[in-house]
Amino acid sequence: MSNSHEYVVFTLDNQRYALNLSAVKRVIRMVEVSPLPKAPDIILGVVNMHGQILPVINIRKLFSLQERDVNPDDQLIIAECSDLHVALQADNVSDVIECDKDDVVSPADIFPDIEYIKGVVKLGDGMVFIYDIDRFLSLGKEKTITERLSDFIHISPPLSERD
Repeated sequence: MSNSHEYVVFTLDNQRYALNLSAVKRVIRMVEVSPLPKAPDIILGVVNMHGQILPVINIRKLFSLQERDVNPDDQLIIAECSDLHVALQADNVSDVIECDKDDVVSPADIFPDIEYIKGVVKLGDGMVFIYDIDRFLSLGKEKTITERLSDFIHISPPLSERD
């Protein structure tokens, strides 16, 4: 059994973050996001991905970062959290890294009760914060997002689950 994990690295402003590679389905260039009036404020809107309507999560707001307008050079990380497929807006998706479990510093070793962080990995050119998508879209929040979105749109099952 391998002691290493693979992560997709993305940036917001000048800080690097990562998600488990297994949660990421694909990365695409920014497309037009259709706004949803009265949607939760962490939802930028929705996109149509090959017939599947995906909510676009504003992770800047979720991470308490300064807001900025969507840029055509931004990228969308299509990820899966439990049964919910989402698109996460990132400034740039730069890399896939592989780290030994021992190279990841536990969040408890940094500061107790840090939300959403699974760990921090130190690389030769800086740090990468590893986020746990299942925690930052935790079941309670995920249910709220799904329920609130269902008032506006029908969220299609993933293409792989259709007959």
